[in-house]
Amino acid sequence: MKRRRFVKTASSAALGIIAARAPLFAKSASSEKVVVCVMGLNGRGTVLAKTFAKTPNAEVASVCDVDSTVLAKAAATLGVKGISDFRRALDDKSIDALVIAAPDHWHTPAAILAMSAGKHVYLEKPCSQNPREGELLVDAQRKTKRVVQMGTQRRSAPRAIEAVQAIRDGIIGRPYFARAWYANRRASIGRGKPAPVPANLDYELWQGPAPRTPYKDNVIHYNWHWFRRWGTGEINNNGTHEIDVARWALGVDHPVRVTSAGGRYHFDDDWEFTDTQEAAFEFEGGRAIAWQGRSSNPYPVENRGRGTIVHGTTGTMVIDQDGYTVYDMDKKMVKQNVLAPSNDPLAPSGDDQLTALHIANFVAGVRTGAPVSQPIDEGAKTNLLCHLGNIAQWTGRALRIDPATGHIQGDDAAMAHWSREYAPGWAPTV
Repeated sequence: MKRRRFVKTASSAALGIIAARAPLFAKSASSEKVVVCVMGLNGRGTVLAKTFAKTPNAEVASVCDVDSTVLAKAAATLGVKGISDFRRALDDKSIDALVIAAPDHWHTPAAILAMSAGKHVYLEKPCSQNPREGELLVDAQRKTKRVVQMGTQRRSAPRAIEAVQAIRDGIIGRPYFARAWYANRRASIGRGKPAPVPANLDYELWQGPAPRTPYKDNVIHYNWHWFRRWGTGEINNNGTHEIDVARWALGVDHPVRVTSAGGRYHFDDDWEFTDTQEAAFEFEGGRAIAWQGRSSNPYPVENRGRGTIVHGTTGTMVIDQDGYTVYDMDKKMVKQNVLAPSNDPLAPSGDDQLTALHIANFVAGVRTGAPVSQPIDEGAKTNLLCHLGNIAQWTGRALRIDPATGHIQGDDAAMAHWSREYAPGWAPTV
């Protein structure tokens, strides 16, 4: 994606200088703050903006959204400048990093533009809308040497780090199988009807890199998750978190075989992904991950609506965002480290605490060059699993995968899902 095509205020020559010569963190004093712009505010972005504003050595200079109502509210709440087009932040030399919480189809294009402008990136999951975008992100980060952290915050959670280290140290013997799950009670999204674009919404910019389609009344601001033009389904939405823990715990990268069963079972509506899915990922060395996604039935697993369970030769560990519990082969609990419940209604949730830790880790990485908890090359591996789960579901057959590259082997029809079509002039390139 040639930034000069739509960032009118910067010359291509100047961009070349920025990308080639920008230091990791240009401000010299150790007390200098990492200044950010937050893109996408209707949900997760506002949480991230508030957390960055409270993080030591960080400052929110501006927030961005294509919905003027959402933008005005967030800007007033945070007391910062509001902009409708994130590209203005890329031209602002005082901005060090772009925080991206826009819809999935924006994640990779915006991140690559930010890196090419010399900005660091905090990128919400999923990092990509398709497998090829994950490869482009990794290439862009290696080329620009920017700090890029994917927002799977359990990678910065002390209890999760302790849990994975305990598995490495043999607490459940040799780990070989992990099951990740998510269960919710999402309602039907119905059948969308053509409608006028709301006056407060820049629908053209909202679509951005995606091919254009007329506005309908059941897409914005959340249901885009369930349309293949913009979203990536539950496996990439909430599954990214749980599958990432499973991959981390087993110490695996690319699989050798992927299968999927499921469908849109609960409602008959416009939802284009599964609401019920069992995807399986087999790896070299006798290890496997299973993903169970139930978007419309909240019945828990292990008394939890979401989590990861890891089985080994001498025991089992259950991990969620509050901590972990270890059982021996006789189902006896042998160790537990979980967040103590709080009676304070104003106390931050476990998820909020982990988000704060993950953001602090990113800020430290930008300021000092220290490794971040979830660098984009690791995040892209997790999202590739999720994408492969979708592709196996769409094709209805088992996929054979090259464990060195993650590419699908011997199936051109499946590989046709590796990338996507873009609106003219918006295809990302590195």
